[in-house]
Amino acid sequence: MLPYGRQSIHPADVDAVSAVLRGDWLTTGPTVTAFEAAVGAVAGGHPAISCTSGTAALHVAYVALGVGPGDEVVTTPMTFVATASSAALLGATIVFADVTEDTALLDPTAVDAVVTDRTKVIAAVDYAGHPCDFDALQTIADRVGARTLDDAAHSIGGTRGGRPVGDLADVTTFSFFPTKNLTTGEGGAVVAKETAVATAAREFHNIGLIRDPERLRYPDEGPWHQEVHSFGLNYRLTDVGAALGLSQLERLDGFVKRRAEITARYNNAFAGVDGLRTPTQSADVAPAWHLYPIRILDGRRREAFERMREAGIGVQVNYIPAYWHPVFADMGYRRGTCPRAEAFYAEELSLPLYPSLTDGDVDRVIETLVGIIAS
Repeated sequence: MLPYGRQSIHPADVDAVSAVLRGDWLTTGPTVTAFEAAVGAVAGGHPAISCTSGTAALHVAYVALGVGPGDEVVTTPMTFVATASSAALLGATIVFADVTEDTALLDPTAVDAVVTDRTKVIAAVDYAGHPCDFDALQTIADRVGARTLDDAAHSIGGTRGGRPVGDLADVTTFSFFPTKNLTTGEGGAVVAKETAVATAAREFHNIGLIRDPERLRYPDEGPWHQEVHSFGLNYRLTDVGAALGLSQLERLDGFVKRRAEITARYNNAFAGVDGLRTPTQSADVAPAWHLYPIRILDGRRREAFERMREAGIGVQVNYIPAYWHPVFADMGYRRGTCPRAEAFYAEELSLPLYPSLTDGDVDRVIETLVGIIAS
């Protein structure tokens, strides 16, 4: 089976991990510090806090932004459920706004129609690796006193208007799951522009521990002393994972370039094929394509999904609208809330996309799908 996504591991990655395993630190050591500095550099030079997963990064980010009961978080339904659930777990009310018809990105006009004085965060997702219009979203957020969050699980290494992902929103979260644009095995990171938010994120991901002498309530207790002023969780990434991530970051530009090449090959082959619609790319955006979300028209998505898999080609659907999950349905959310997102979901099919995919593999995917659509 040709997978729809997979990690790209080089001997240098193995060497980097082996070096940590032979060293003195397996966690909370110098490799984590170095990895965080490298992620921050890629993300516009802002502080980065590594985490155990992209979901953990979202949880940390919402906590650091002060999300809690009584707050509203406006977000997209075209995402993995964690974008919404990690805020809901904090007691926030999730408000879903529709996406644009072409990119499936959060639509600023739809956001503008639902924000209130209770809106705490506008959380947009760089779906498939295409950065959102944060200029428009930030203007809305500033007007109502909210913050912007970029769920950039798909898009590290991308840019919009010449600015890197990580510099577009108040806070950005990354995922380093194996199928993403780079991996730490499992892992993620939070990038925050404001020092206070970054500090809150770092403390929460480290069980709430405080060691700053100027903030300790009992500073004369001894050099070993540390305090917890508010509860946190252990979301710390290991040095083993950070070593893999550091090695992967050295090849990030190559990963992004190869994904763009594969996307262009798909686009050229599928252009003008009746029954198919290729992804849209905005003029000022350089995506870090994580998915290739082709749209299967005329109600044939399920047929195409099943026949592609029967042919040994891994495909996926990304994503079921978040409020369709029973957990949200049981809270009163109803289908039909975001019709453009639901229409996109009904047609979307993710084709194989990862750096080690050969041109021959890509051509096999193309020929198989075109043959299915033509039959």
